[in-house]
Amino acid sequence: MADNNTVARPYAQALFELANEAGELAAWSKSLETASQLLADGRVVDYLGNPVFNDKQRLEFLTGLFAKAGARMLAGKNRQGANFLRLLLEYGRVSVFPEIAVHFETLKAKVENTVDVTVTSACEISKKHKDAISKALRKRLGRDVRLETKIDKNLIGGAVIRAGDVVIDGSLRTRLEGLSNALIK
Repeated sequence: MADNNTVARPYAQALFELANEAGELAAWSKSLETASQLLADGRVVDYLGNPVFNDKQRLEFLTGLFAKAGARMLAGKNRQGANFLRLLLEYGRVSVFPEIAVHFETLKAKVENTVDVTVTSACEISKKHKDAISKALRKRLGRDVRLETKIDKNLIGGAVIRAGDVVIDGSLRTRLEGLSNALIK
């Protein structure tokens, strides 16, 4: 059986093309993020798997849920959103919704020439350092950078930068592990 990413990719591509053509990338992105968070839990997917419901009832449940959560592109009044949900229900693909959202964001980032960057450090990073990291990554990657920071006390010092497939590990923990390995040999 194919993994969720393989299954999700064509759905994300089709939805992306529809959204891009309509000039609604931001609205779809927000709706997919909201819906993805609701479906990532698993309880909603399990509930939808109950055999007492037919696809029409499942669709009504999802569009109502998404409407309450603010995912307006999937809230039932949008024909494309309702058709997309109907398609996912028909082929039993609702469970891959979080992966569809991730692939959609990747496609959106390519078109917008942006990259999401996560900087994980042992302590809080100052605004000055965030700006310097953003500027250096913008220059190195040739794309606009959306920077997010996280704190991981286990790093001891330094930072780990993740930008798409690029990982720059400048953490003290990794350096100490490398030194330890060198001493053991």
